[in-house]
Amino acid sequence: MNFKVGDLVTRNSHSNDIIFKIINIDNDIAELKGVNVRLLVDSYIDDLKKYDNEDIEEEESFVKRAYQPPMLNRNDYFYLPGKILHIDSDYDYLSRCLDYYDKSNVWAMGINEREEDIADNIKNWLSKYKPDILVITGHDAYYKKKGASNDINAYKNSKHFVAAIKKAREYEGSHEKLIIVSGGCGSCYEELIKAGANFASSPKRINIHALDPAIIATKMSLSDINKNIDLKDILEQTKYGKDGIGGIITRGTMYVGYPR
Repeated sequence: MNFKVGDLVTRNSHSNDIIFKIINIDNDIAELKGVNVRLLVDSYIDDLKKYDNEDIEEEESFVKRAYQPPMLNRNDYFYLPGKILHIDSDYDYLSRCLDYYDKSNVWAMGINEREEDIADNIKNWLSKYKPDILVITGHDAYYKKKGASNDINAYKNSKHFVAAIKKAREYEGSHEKLIIVSGGCGSCYEELIKAGANFASSPKRINIHALDPAIIATKMSLSDINKNIDLKDILEQTKYGKDGIGGIITRGTMYVGYPR
């Protein structure tokens, strides 16, 4: 079967579990990017299968649920959701997240930046946009051959996420005044939390959905600033729940006013 850049495919060797887009082909090797999962991989051409719409039925159901905005009492009250600054190394995923914020009626600024460069610029961005919620995400992976799961050097980009979180915490040390959501697929969850993230991936070192960081950020943006969040409930709104993202109990960022 002939494949070309832009084709949607799955991998036979992985039970066709994830849908990818072909972003480059070099001889018999294809470079793939997850359509919905934050994942970059290489694959032999002969291991690929053309995408079948039926394969994505469950995925589309999740996305539909994710795009349902919360019901707010707009008869008497008005609402001031928290502001979001989203920094993402992947332009396609960033665009999807910005669309999600827009449909959720929350203010968000998106910046496309490589993981290794985020720490150098993050204080300037925080000073410029003054967000209530900061999302730092992109691509990551745990390489078992490089070391144990608690070794930050065994990960593709976790050390860059940690560096960026630490710089952000130098700007604002309070977990309540600046909520940080960080990580990618298989990130070193414990190190990201220790660095100062409120929410991070990935407790079970699994892949996360492209929208998962945005879902967490939006839930925090639309949660009452005077109340602690229901941590378990918010994590369950993501694609893979507590296996994909974990965090700490935090107050929301939304002010509620009266009268409307």
